[in-house]
Amino acid sequence: MDSFGPILNWRLKHGSHTFPGQDGGTCINEAAIVATGFSYQPVRSVEDMPGCFSRPICRLAMQLNDQANDEQRQHLLPFVTRLACADTPTVERDAYIASRMRWCLPFREGLKVLEGALAIGRQADGFPIEEVRTRMETVRDHAPGPTSEADHFLFSTFQGWFVGIV
Repeated sequence: MDSFGPILNWRLKHGSHTFPGQDGGTCINEAAIVATGFSYQPVRSVEDMPGCFSRPICRLAMQLNDQANDEQRQHLLPFVTRLACADTPTVERDAYIASRMRWCLPFREGLKVLEGALAIGRQADGFPIEEVRTRMETVRDHAPGPTSEADHFLFSTFQGWFVGIV
C-alpha cells in the first residue's frame, strides 16, 4: 500500500459507479479495469469484468470492498493490479476461497484469503507503476466534476415533467 496509495490518490468506494469521481471513486474491480488498460466501465457483478480476470478473485475482492468501511477499503489498493489473473479451471481458487471464507470474517482475515487465492494459478503480469498511475490519473482527470452533463440532463428532464403542475 505504501508505494501504491500515495502515488495515485485514488479512493476505493462501496458499490459500482457510473463513472469515477475526481478522487477515484470506484470499487476495486472498476479500478482494476482501468489499471490494466481497459476503458472504464461500471461493475455490478463479476460477470461485467473482462475475460482476463479471475471470477473467484473478483468476487472475493468485491465482497471485501463492499463489506469494508472506508478506511479498511483503502487497504485493497495494492491488489488492484493483481486481479487480472484468469485461469481455467477455477476450481482450485474456488475451493481455496470457499474453505477459508465464512460469514462475518474480519476484514484483515479476508485480505489474507485474497492474498492466498492470488498465489494460486496464473499470476497477473506485473504492470509498471508509472503506467498504472498514468492510466488511472487520465480517467480521474476526465471524470465529471460535481455537476456532470448527466446531472444536467436528469435535472432538465425532471424539471420538464413538472412544468405547469404548480
